[in-house]
Parts: sequence; C-alpha cells; structure tokens
Amino acid sequence: MAGTNRELADFLRRARAQVDPLRAGLPPDGRVRRVPGLRREEVALLAGVSPDYYARLEQGRRIVPSPAVVAAIARALELDAAGRAHLEDLIGLTGAPARRRVRGVQRVRPGLYQLLDALEDQPALVLGRRTDVLAANRLARALFTDFDRIPPKQRNYARWILLDEDARSLFVDWPDQARAAVQSLRLDVGDDPDDRVTTALVTELRELSREFGMWWEQHRVHQRTHGSKRLRHPVVGELTVEYETLNPPGDPDTTLFVYTTEPGSPSRRALELLGGWTATGGPGAVRLLAPGEADG
Repeated sequence: MAGTNRELADFLRRARAQVDPLRAGLPPDGRVRRVPGLRREEVALLAGVSPDYYARLEQGRRIVPSPAVVAAIARALELDAAGRAHLEDLIGLTGAPARRRVRGVQRVRPGLYQLLDALEDQPALVLGRRTDVLAANRLARALFTDFDRIPPKQRNYARWILLDEDARSLFVDWPDQARAAVQSLRLDVGDDPDDRVTTALVTELRELSREFGMWWEQHRVHQRTHGSKRLRHPVVGELTVEYETLNPPGDPDTTLFVYTTEPGSPSRRALELLGGWTATGGPGAVRLLAPGEADG
C-alpha cells in the first residue's frame, strides 16, 4: 500500500472512532458496540455511498472519490476545515501526488524580514513547512527562545516545544500547546507524506518524545489560524499572548505569526518590560535568522 494510502486509511479509521453515533443522528439498533465511534457501514450510510466502496477507501485501495463524495464523507465524519483539507490532501484532490513534487529550500522574502523588524513591539515568527522556524524578530526570540542558537537543521517549532526542557516550563498549558504543534505537523505531512526531511523529523520525535508518539498515533490535525498562549516567562513572569496568522500571497507554505496582548493588561506591561530588557542587551537583542537556512 502506498504511503499516502496508509495515511488515508489510518486517518479515516481514527476519524470515525471520534464520532458519537447518537449525535450523528443514528438511532440505537440493539447491537453491542465493541469499539467507539461509527461503524464502516454507518459512515457509508451517512455519506450516501455503498458500504463496499467506503470499506475499500478505508483499506487504502487505489480509488479517488469525486469532490462531492469527499465532501459527504467529511460531513459524515464531522471533520472541521483542517480535517477536510487533510482528507483532500490524502486522497489527492488538491494537486499532483506528493511524490512528484519538487520542494526546494524555503527562503524568506526581504520584505518579510523588513516587516518583522518593523514589528518591534510585537513578537513575530515566520514558520515554514513542517513547522520549521524560518525567521523571528527580537521580541519573539526573547519571549520564546533564541532560535539563532539552535543549529539550522534542528530549528523547528514542534521539535523545540517537545524536546526542550525550557519550552516545557515556559508554557503554562504545555500539553495543549505541544499537542497542537503535533497536530499541525500531521496536517503538513498529509500534504507531502514522502518528504524525506519530514520523515526524518517524525522518526526523531518518535524516538525522543513519548508524548509525540501518543499524539501522533491519534492522527488528529489542526490548522493554527489564531489563539492564545499562556506563558510563565523566567524574566517577566506570567503573561498571556494572543496570536493571528497570515500567509504571504504567493507563498502558501509560509506562515507569519504575530503575537499581541490586551491593552492596559498585566500581560501588556510584562511584554513592554521584556521589550525594554532586550533593547538594553538581553538575550533577545540579536540579529534575525539568516535567510535560506531551512532545508526543504
């Protein structure tokens, strides 16, 4: 079975296990459920396809459903936007098969570096494929970690949050933040399951992080568009930052994360204090990451 089909089969099995039959509108039929979630034939019923067709799809057979059928299956499995995008990637509706893609080294445009530099009062990060950290401004390095000091081939957000002890103590809600990073990585893998660099990263994280293996096997996906992070910073104490994400036009594999705080809040004062500390020579007062370091 091809790599993409194995991923598809695993995702479908785990997705239907998360659906409550009663919530899906299925009446009790008197049969004992030995496993959680929906049965295969129930997914087929809800999606309007034959049980045999859905079974072959979940077995990873080489079939490509129409967009309408994919949409129906996504509804039956109660997938959110990220889950539906992941399903479409795995089935192959979003473009050429991943193995035929040629992915070069990711580079940050000069204008994006200038934007990061201009955001001197807000922490800002640029993440690339597989959550690689491509660039960070002064305040982001002070808030999270000095990514400049991480070897280029290890400069990855998911790797940092899972393996760095300082990251574990920095986030008040570390399990939630780390799990979300794993789910974001899962989403990216669906877009290109044969990427050698991503495969090496997943292998390393499986070996070094018990939590990663547990969350990875759940095969849940998450697309970070906005949210909040609760931090316990060693210099300025506890604060909460909100983030919004932006994808630069023409570069869908690159995401800009900008972190803000509520005006007049203790978190805003803490961030201002951190900004003043870095401006006077704290660890964040170093250069931006060198462009083109991330290996694609």
